[in-house]
Amino acid sequence: MTTLAPTAPGTPATGGRPLADTLTMFRRNLLRAVRYPGLTGFTVAIPVGLLLLFVFVFGGAFGAGVAPGVAPGADGRAAYLDYITPAILLFAVVGAAQSVAITAAMDATSGIMARFKTMAISPGSVLGGPVLGTVVQGLLAVALVLGVAVALGFRPAAGVLGWLALLGLLAGATFAFTWLCVALGLSAPSVETASNTPLLLTVLPFFGSGFVPVDTMPTAVRWFAEYQPFTPIIETTRGLLAGTALDTATTVQAVAWCAVVAVAGYAWSRALYRRERR
Repeated sequence: MTTLAPTAPGTPATGGRPLADTLTMFRRNLLRAVRYPGLTGFTVAIPVGLLLLFVFVFGGAFGAGVAPGVAPGADGRAAYLDYITPAILLFAVVGAAQSVAITAAMDATSGIMARFKTMAISPGSVLGGPVLGTVVQGLLAVALVLGVAVALGFRPAAGVLGWLALLGLLAGATFAFTWLCVALGLSAPSVETASNTPLLLTVLPFFGSGFVPVDTMPTAVRWFAEYQPFTPIIETTRGLLAGTALDTATTVQAVAWCAVVAVAGYAWSRALYRRERR
């Protein structure tokens, strides 16, 4: 086992082995997920709870609204399950990203991150390893939530290419929102604050096309819903799962939002990591 040697106090560490160090931090992130099952379970429990709530309580009525010609009741619930599942998958993505905000704040406030800065370890691995670990956790959470939806009667019609595209889109969305949440965690003065700040990401799907079509909303709300990041990501996810032709503009917007959020989150995280914490 390789021992990481400390540098002189107050001197930023340089060098390291980027790939090996990133894998070490990746493994540390996965071990932490095992040791804190409550935090890990949160990424699945909340989306599944929302799925059950909206399908079995509101679905009978809402389904008739999202699928014209469908009668309220069992048919409405089936139609609403098809409609809402893509949004619920994004809740699993956000839940995974939110967990890394908490762990980043724990490392920053406990002094572990400051210790990493004095060691001969690649600086990028300290943040990059947990991000990659969270992407894996997020995709596993998505698979579990999708499995629950299928058990309830959801039947995706995606082909092989559609599933591959969906995997890429959800991985990209998880990667992007994870970097944003890393920055939110590093900027938080406490772990409690870090657990609350990313909650905004759980609100945005409600103000998008996740639960009702945007054309049913008042003008001002509809405008916001159309131009926020979750709507094109949800609509692209919905199209891929349904196996229907994708709207090119919407798909481009979804990919562009993922890229913009990822770059902004990465830049913000690196700037905060270099900053001396007071």
